[in-house]
Amino acid sequence: MKKRTSLLAVLGVIGPGIIAASAGNDSGGISTYSVAGARYGYTMLWMMLAMTPSFAIVQEMAGRMGAVTGKGFAALIRERFGLRPTFLAMLLLLTSNAATTVAEFAGIAAAMELFGVSRLISVPIAALAVWMLVTRGSYRNVEKVLLALSSVFVSYVLAAFLARPDWGEVARSFVTPRIVPTQAFIALAIGLTGTTIAPWMQFLVQSNIVDKGTTIKEWALARWDVIVGALSANLVACFIIITTGTVLHPAGITIQDAGEAARALAPLAGPYAELLFSVGLLSASVLSAAVLPLTASYAICEAFGWEAGLDHTWNEAPAFNGLYTFVIFAAAAVILVPRLDLIAIMLLSQVVNGVMLPFLLIFMMVIINDQRVMGRHVNSRLNNVLGWTTIVVVIALTVALLAMTALGIG
Repeated sequence: MKKRTSLLAVLGVIGPGIIAASAGNDSGGISTYSVAGARYGYTMLWMMLAMTPSFAIVQEMAGRMGAVTGKGFAALIRERFGLRPTFLAMLLLLTSNAATTVAEFAGIAAAMELFGVSRLISVPIAALAVWMLVTRGSYRNVEKVLLALSSVFVSYVLAAFLARPDWGEVARSFVTPRIVPTQAFIALAIGLTGTTIAPWMQFLVQSNIVDKGTTIKEWALARWDVIVGALSANLVACFIIITTGTVLHPAGITIQDAGEAARALAPLAGPYAELLFSVGLLSASVLSAAVLPLTASYAICEAFGWEAGLDHTWNEAPAFNGLYTFVIFAAAAVILVPRLDLIAIMLLSQVVNGVMLPFLLIFMMVIINDQRVMGRHVNSRLNNVLGWTTIVVVIALTVALLAMTALGIG
């Protein structure tokens, strides 16, 4: 009976951490990881290993703030720093989320075109399905669907094994740091950071913790949902790099997005690898198309004190549902514009995330170390070291890119 009670308690808190971390492996993220593997082979795997503790710690801090305060990240920023910094943070978040949501529908279009379905059909249907799921469903029903979509990421693990990499070389690449001193490599490193530790994910996991009703009493269990979600998401990202690094890099095949990666895998790794990659891209894009606008709606409503939540009706939360609807259908409409450079939008959104990240993490580090807000649940010394190290590294990468651009270093 005790074991059954413990299992029910674990199942009760699962969701926010896994969904938030899995949504980070969106179409833009998959494209970024695919490009990293195709261009540089296994070279960037050590970065993924180095980022994993930081990612887990950042997600844990966001979840802990939600469990302790019962408030979202945006609301805490407003209370601690005032309206102007909050407005700027929300403007950046909305801009980034809108661009990234466009990338999600680009991923849906690319995945369905691999199955012979035109984007003129797939994108409107996907937009309507996602909108109805979120605006017409309860939190628990939406969570179940999103968790089911998250489970499809195992397809990338299977695709990597079908590629038959040299696992000894893969293992060495995880522990052998290597940097290519070019603008393209540094920009991709920033994009890799921005999609792995995406700024919107902190808003999402904290809002979901609050919406689910998780308090500090349940945090000991909920914490593992957040940490395991971060670790599994990064593991999936590594398998994507391993797949394209094994198959495409030795053949000298250059790609610009995940759709091209899937098509290129077929003649080299077989049709099953292409199918698994395509199914993963479709599921990831649908998951993130549902989650990203949700993040913006939560954050903006929290920042300005408006009602927000999946269990609220249109009359109870008009701004929340209106924002969600606007971002979903505006992003879907953009995809249908002929001759639009979707790749530029997709990669730019990842770089913007990387540039935004240190500013939002500074807000987080100040808030989570404030005893008036967190009480005895302020950061440990290890959390502070990893948090500030992440901020310094991202700033250093951004400065390096700007310096190389100014000096004309290719």
